[in-house]
Amino acid sequence: MRLLDRYLLRELLMPFAYCLGGFLIFWISSDLFNRMGEFQEARMNLGDIAEYYVVKSPELLSVVLPVALLLALLYALTQHARHNEITAMRAAGVGLWRLAVPYLAVGFLASVGLFYINEHWAPDAGERADLIMARRAQPGQTKFNRHIVPNLGFMNARDGRNWQIKSLNTETMVMTSPMIISSLRDGSPVWFSASHAVHTNGVWVFFNAREYRGDPTTNAAPVPTIQEPILARPDLTETPEEIRSEVAISKQQSSLRKRHRSDISLAELRSYLALHPNLTPANQSWLYTKLHSRIAGPWKCLVVVLIALPFGVPSGRRNVFAGVAGSIGICLAYFALMEISLAAGTSGHLPAWLAGWLPNIVFTLIGVGLTGRVR
Repeated sequence: MRLLDRYLLRELLMPFAYCLGGFLIFWISSDLFNRMGEFQEARMNLGDIAEYYVVKSPELLSVVLPVALLLALLYALTQHARHNEITAMRAAGVGLWRLAVPYLAVGFLASVGLFYINEHWAPDAGERADLIMARRAQPGQTKFNRHIVPNLGFMNARDGRNWQIKSLNTETMVMTSPMIISSLRDGSPVWFSASHAVHTNGVWVFFNAREYRGDPTTNAAPVPTIQEPILARPDLTETPEEIRSEVAISKQQSSLRKRHRSDISLAELRSYLALHPNLTPANQSWLYTKLHSRIAGPWKCLVVVLIALPFGVPSGRRNVFAGVAGSIGICLAYFALMEISLAAGTSGHLPAWLAGWLPNIVFTLIGVGLTGRVR
């Protein structure tokens, strides 16, 4: 790494750390002030509150991280421009794109990190925070368990099976009172039920299993065909990952989850789409738009670097706070376009891939075009 790159990185990373920390502190302080009554009612101590916000922070990073990077970039570039350092670098033969290499590297690493956070930490951050709030429930109160899903029902359209489960533990994959409704090739309906079931060694194992088959040509009562205390069903292809994706999508669609709208990971989206190949047009637009927005979202960290360059590089003794105003305007424009494109994609007015990537495409073209005109 050249000395110039190290200098540029040092001058960027310090304000970046300050901006990121400042945004997080501001958010935590504001939320703490509004929710102090809830924390007192839940009998949370100082350690519980600190752990609560550590767990919740990944939900905010997808918004805060790009904004903090943009503000830090504009501040650093404005400082370099005010002291004519960029003019000196370019006079020494350092091109503008070469000067931007360390910034682009930071944007790329931030995008990769944000992608990992969105996939592994953010999706269930709200539920893990609820678990912390409920850990000190008094005797007699029902304790919250984020792994228990009651009254789960889902249709495996791929294999033609309808599952009805009284309760499911998504961590241990233990089912209570499962029932599977399917049909044979001749159209005969089949009802399979058990007292409970568990997924072990790659196979669903049912306890106190019962199966009944009906005759589609008559009105006769279903005939029992299986009655076993323990029965393994290797023919059932539904995996724990696919069932967890069903749970995640159902929570996202449910109005009861509006308070903590935990996002959906790409793995869960792909599993759900594999189980439901024949979606309605509305659900198809919504799910595929979300799929592409999940992929495109983290790369806004790289896009903000391209946007910051033409706004911060031009020379002149400008006020440092001009970078703050510029970053606010850019962020508002980006998020406004993002909301419009996602709404258009969800409603089917834009192709899903374009709805997910449109803000990044537009602002990348603007950034590259404006950077090319900088003298």
